[in-house]
Amino acid sequence: MSGSNSSSPAVGGVDARRDEPLTLTVHTLPNPGEALARDPAATRAGRVKMLLLLLVAASPVIASYLTYYVIRPEGRRNYGELIEPQRPLPHWVGVDAQGRAVPLDALTHQWLFISVADSACDAQCERHLYLQRQLREALGKDKDRVDWVWLRTGAREFPERLRAALAPATVLWVDEAQLATWLQPAPGQRLSDHLYVVDPMGHWMMRFPAQADPKKMLRDLERLMRASASWDRPGRP
Repeated sequence: MSGSNSSSPAVGGVDARRDEPLTLTVHTLPNPGEALARDPAATRAGRVKMLLLLLVAASPVIASYLTYYVIRPEGRRNYGELIEPQRPLPHWVGVDAQGRAVPLDALTHQWLFISVADSACDAQCERHLYLQRQLREALGKDKDRVDWVWLRTGAREFPERLRAALAPATVLWVDEAQLATWLQPAPGQRLSDHLYVVDPMGHWMMRFPAQADPKKMLRDLERLMRASASWDRPGRP
């Protein structure tokens, strides 16, 4: 009696099992439309991040101006008249006491406390120059953040009688007609009746009244120094 073979049957020595079917995995390819849609979104996100970084960098300047213009201590208004919109230093050339050409926009990166008068310098001119010097000195440690500036008109010759007294000042001869297109007096006043303030970014931003009260001017200057203390430093880069 012969035993049965438990192995799979074969015909003619060939395995009778059927071949298993070959299976393939097909991966979905990226949709070009979706990729194009994502790119603008990524670009917008990058721009937003860049703007946020710029805003953070500029925040000290913005905060100081908000402090001065909006949040007024004790609810008091500023004494000097704020100029709106502010006017940048023009790209003109002045002439210094040694006869050298000096671009006006080279005066940026410092607060500028400016008077305007004919080179002959009458009594009002001398009073303004004296006030500028005294008020700048009264700022104490902050005085080095403020330049005392006389923009003189009329004759180009420097007034020799004032040379020694004006040694700490920046004195530039400028064309009066040009100057009148930048600085402007209050209605009914002359350009030489006022004292003017330009911020370190080169913007004319304040005009003091004619016959101004020195104590009130000093109060405004002190507030400007406090408001800008976080970002303004003495001297030019």
